[in-house]
Amino acid sequence: MSSKLSDWFKERLGLDDLPFFKTPDYMYKVDYWLGALVASAFIYTVITGLILLLYYNAQAGYNSTEFVINSVPYGSVVLYSHLYGAYAMIILAYVHMFRNYFAGAYKKPRELLWIIGVIMLILTLGTAFLGYSLIGDALATSAVDVGEGIISSIPGLSIFIPLLFGNYDAGDYGRVLAWHIIFTALIGLLFVFHFFMAEHYGMMPSRKVKDKVPAVYTKEEWQKFNPWWPRNFVYMMSLIFLSWGFILIIPNALAYINGLPQQLNPFLNPKPAPPPNSPAAAHITTYPPWFFLFLYKIADFTSDVVIFLFIGVIIPLIYLIIVPFLDRTEYLYPLKRKVFVGIGILMLTYLIQTTIWGDLTPGVEIPVSQQVLVYLPPAIIVALGLAAIKPKTDNKGNMKGTISPITALAFVLVSSLFVIAGIELLANPTILTVGVFISIAGIFILTTKKIAPIALKAEQRSENMTISEERVPEWKKKLAEGLVAVLFIYAIILAAQIWTIPATGYFSNLFGIDLGLIFLMLGEGISLYHYVVYRK
Repeated sequence: MSSKLSDWFKERLGLDDLPFFKTPDYMYKVDYWLGALVASAFIYTVITGLILLLYYNAQAGYNSTEFVINSVPYGSVVLYSHLYGAYAMIILAYVHMFRNYFAGAYKKPRELLWIIGVIMLILTLGTAFLGYSLIGDALATSAVDVGEGIISSIPGLSIFIPLLFGNYDAGDYGRVLAWHIIFTALIGLLFVFHFFMAEHYGMMPSRKVKDKVPAVYTKEEWQKFNPWWPRNFVYMMSLIFLSWGFILIIPNALAYINGLPQQLNPFLNPKPAPPPNSPAAAHITTYPPWFFLFLYKIADFTSDVVIFLFIGVIIPLIYLIIVPFLDRTEYLYPLKRKVFVGIGILMLTYLIQTTIWGDLTPGVEIPVSQQVLVYLPPAIIVALGLAAIKPKTDNKGNMKGTISPITALAFVLVSSLFVIAGIELLANPTILTVGVFISIAGIFILTTKKIAPIALKAEQRSENMTISEERVPEWKKKLAEGLVAVLFIYAIILAAQIWTIPATGYFSNLFGIDLGLIFLMLGEGISLYHYVVYRK
């Protein structure tokens, strides 16, 4: 039955004629499908954003937001999951970008694909900032004030403030809403272009298959792989439902918890902060959006806005755009691209460090000496670590093993904390600093023991240039079939009773949690179906 239905769609939609990438067996793993996860989060935020657009009044942003939460049926479910759908998209976009960076996916012939992806990330951050501003609470207005201050500090750019924000200070968010929609549309247009380019080149092959550029499968190799329809579609649907499930469950579970303290903002509390003119607003810490914490913290490093923009925006953005033309080596292995891998590890380390720093000390000016104390140790550790690791090669010059950039990043973070804790202990010897130093020293020793075998003893590279899935025992498939049936039965039961949950009020967030659970069960059920039907 399912085969006949699949053939019917394939014939009616001409799916065999689509220029989509045929996928080898080993690529059905999440790390090869991070782009699909980003797309699923984007699609979810667009759908929920269109629903919110039906009720949102840009001339009364905060009151309109409160109306959606308190009076629109399941409005809080839609609003909170819309917010966390955007959060998920940002986090997944960063993971997707850095994964491709360390894999060398920006190299020939994917240069343009990479550049479009970087532009989409910038647009995503801008769109999220504008959407965050539409809430109109004390945190949003504070973030806009800082943004306006940065723009007005640059000579000649203050004339753009009315164009960007309109009459925001008077509570009219119409201009911000317009830009939010325009940016979303631009992301959608670029996504279509990005998607078709990605399908044209195909996913980046494993380095065991293609260890040099151009890392693409030939048309002859493609013909041996699985067609896009229906296997890729089925696998992609499982990822979409799973991601939507988490996007729904997390914010609605957080909203359901009573008494969330305001200092948990801006990430762990989906509820709006008080309005900017209320007495309660004076008792909260004004944070920027969490995804701009690193940028706002860099603004505390210098009073010169131009220097701030160069450090926090212009230099990193230019580097990411031109890195495909800077890294001209033919190799994909990280240890044969040490300089660029080192820069990538530092960029990710500094992004995490500065974000945490911005969360702990928002708006606190940081002297140069303290900046050096925080940022110099990771640079030294990365430089010495990469210089000390000597990759092994076989008699043909091929790499026999490598070290994971994520493992290296973890080592850099722990090592940096170890160095900083040691310096702090020498400067301020107290029971607290001694305890912190001993704790971090223990973690550092354990991490060193963990990474040493990887760094000193590379794994033997397989001589087989094709990767295939292991054959699945029949009993595992039977077990998976049973689990599929159980999951769908539970999903049906949950769907039948979900409508008894109140549409508004405190308990309405249980609807979001239950709907998220249904999506998770559907996603896992489809994933098991994929396992049963398509795994050999």
